[in-house]
Amino acid sequence: MIEVKNLSLEKNNKKILDSISFRVNDGSIMGLIGPNGSGKTLVMKCICGLIVTYDGQIIINGIEARKIEKKSIGMIIENPGFITSYSGFKNLKILAQIKKKVDKAGIKENMKAVGLDPSNRLPVGKYSLGMRQRLGIAQALMEDEKILILDEPFNSLDEEMTNRLRNRILLERDKGKCIIISSHNRVDIDMLCDNVIEIKFGRGEMVF
Repeated sequence: MIEVKNLSLEKNNKKILDSISFRVNDGSIMGLIGPNGSGKTLVMKCICGLIVTYDGQIIINGIEARKIEKKSIGMIIENPGFITSYSGFKNLKILAQIKKKVDKAGIKENMKAVGLDPSNRLPVGKYSLGMRQRLGIAQALMEDEKILILDEPFNSLDEEMTNRLRNRILLERDKGKCIIISSHNRVDIDMLCDNVIEIKFGRGEMVF
């Protein structure tokens, strides 16, 4: 479970997140909607620990997020960053060594699930935007973390892959995971989310 309480963030003496509060239970999906620059990605970065200079509280399974050294979170935030001279499989293999939760077979399985060939030695620098996005999704899913934070996961995906990913996200929810997604496509939000919060000018309002 994730609970966000009065999350606020300032940059250059300007408040860019202003007292945002919401709760996401296990086995449910929270959608974040709002225009570009509204603060959706910043909220996700705070939850994941990529930003820690915020005011307010983020509670993950009863513990203040800043006190959790290693968070059990699978994430894709903004443009996935990879070593461009390495293949997709080699990138995921290196990342898997951090937590040691997934083996080579698991990496290959998750790459295949998003339509990538793990034996392809093409360097990530030569990937299309869609291929790079799919690699980021494979990274977020491969360690089977209990929390998924997915920032615009459908970017650059074709219709077939979008449908496959929607189904996969629903399956992850049904496994009891706590999921937060953002999308500029209201169809994705309506199809997937149990609750939705709209963020405008750094403030959050529950839609449903």
